[in-house]
Amino acid sequence: MKAVAVFPKQREVRVIDAPEPRLQAPTQVKVRTREVGVCGTDKDILQFLYGTPPPGSEYLIPGHECLGEVVEVGDAVRGLQRGDFVVPRVRRPCPHATCPACRHGHPDFCVTGDYTERGIKEAHGFCAEHFVEDVAYLHRVTPELREVAVLTEPLTIAEKSLREVKRIQERLPWKPGPGRAVVLGAGPVGQLGAMALLRQGYATTVYSRSPKPNVKAEAAEAVGAPYLSSKEVSPEELVRQAGAPDVIYEATGTAKASFEALRALGHNGVFVFTGLPSHAEPLSLDGAALLKQLVLENQVVLGTVNAADSDFEAALEDLGRFRARWPGGLERLITARHPPEDFADVVTGRKGGGGIKHVITFGGGTR
Repeated sequence: MKAVAVFPKQREVRVIDAPEPRLQAPTQVKVRTREVGVCGTDKDILQFLYGTPPPGSEYLIPGHECLGEVVEVGDAVRGLQRGDFVVPRVRRPCPHATCPACRHGHPDFCVTGDYTERGIKEAHGFCAEHFVEDVAYLHRVTPELREVAVLTEPLTIAEKSLREVKRIQERLPWKPGPGRAVVLGAGPVGQLGAMALLRQGYATTVYSRSPKPNVKAEAAEAVGAPYLSSKEVSPEELVRQAGAPDVIYEATGTAKASFEALRALGHNGVFVFTGLPSHAEPLSLDGAALLKQLVLENQVVLGTVNAADSDFEAALEDLGRFRARWPGGLERLITARHPPEDFADVVTGRKGGGGIKHVITFGGGTR
């Protein structure tokens, strides 16, 4: 079968003819890959900054944002049948009995670091014509979400984040309603985060680097999130224009921009870090002022990675809500679809640069 392969030792990326996987257990499902979204993690893998092949393999098949179609099911599989569309989860639990997170079904909170992640860490991903997965890690997609379901995994980042924010804010002695939110970054994670915050009732502003006009600003404002450029508006001016945010949702992976925006966080607010910087960058902080702010204003800084099964279900439900509330809003996030042969050029920006979300298709692509 056709598959994209990253060879870390050779520092090479190419399309190969890989062995087609077969069912090995009665609870497994064979899936034909339809679409794979590309993101910053894939760029890091192609720059050989990250990504580990499975044991015994010289290459890693990347791709962790996936929509597929069921082609075969094991004898013990229930709830899925041939022709169903599915999205797979990414992380698999570590093997250690001493890890309470993994043993309780939450590898997103793994304490050992010995988890595997499909397309990222010690397990092949989905950028291939077929893959096999246990039914426990697959989520059924309704037919009406076929066009946008490849956005499920990046939306789970916001779903988990807001779930954690809700729990954190239960610390307050009253029941605060949704207030103001700022999203840092206007890429796919930021755009989907803005939609999730708006759906929960937050007055949401997108704060990103590029000045208007640009397609990211247009997408944010189309769903009712004002867009401000950090090149034109300082964090202090952001507060004057939008109000001090109760939640800042970071989706940039840029340390300098994130810590500068932290100054804007309101009293009792929560700052959520979701991005991973790819490169070191100079950063100067007034540590005393930052600690004073966090302590005197009862603020919380939260880091979050990966997502649980409940977050995937919530994301699929929200995709349906988003389509009903903002017709065409999700579709405009998908800039273009490309063949697997273009994977490296698309990820690195040599082809189809710009836009918001680029997608690799394996037969049956929609455009």
